[in-house]
Formats: sequence, C-alpha cells, structure tokens
Amino acid sequence: MNSNYALHEMLEVHEITAFKTVCMTKSKTMQALVTDPELMQILQQDVQLSQQQLQELGGVLSKVTV
Repeated sequence: MNSNYALHEMLEVHEITAFKTVCMTKSKTMQALVTDPELMQILQQDVQLSQQQLQELGGVLSKVTV
C-alpha cells in the first residue's frame, strides 16, 4: 500500500473515521434503549463491523507520511 497520500486524502480518511466513530457510539447508546431482539442484533452487528472498520482506518492513518 502506498503511504504517500495527498493531504486531501488524509483529511477524508480522518473525516470518515470521525463519522464512523459517531455512528458506532450511537449504535452502542441505542442498545440500552432497544427492547426488540432483532433490532438489538442489528445494532450489535453494526458495532462489531464499525470496530473492525475503525481498526482498518487506523491502520491506514498510521501509514500516512506527512
């Protein structure tokens, strides 16, 4: 993977990471309010997927050279 990203690319990855973090936080918070088992499962899957995606985005950000 190329670690020489343009500044706008690096900023976009930061924006995606911030947005994904907010989405994951909302899903975690909503789990406390949900009583429907199917919706609870969807929220749990979303949190798990979001955690994986944030790890991947973190890996991309850690390879960025400024």
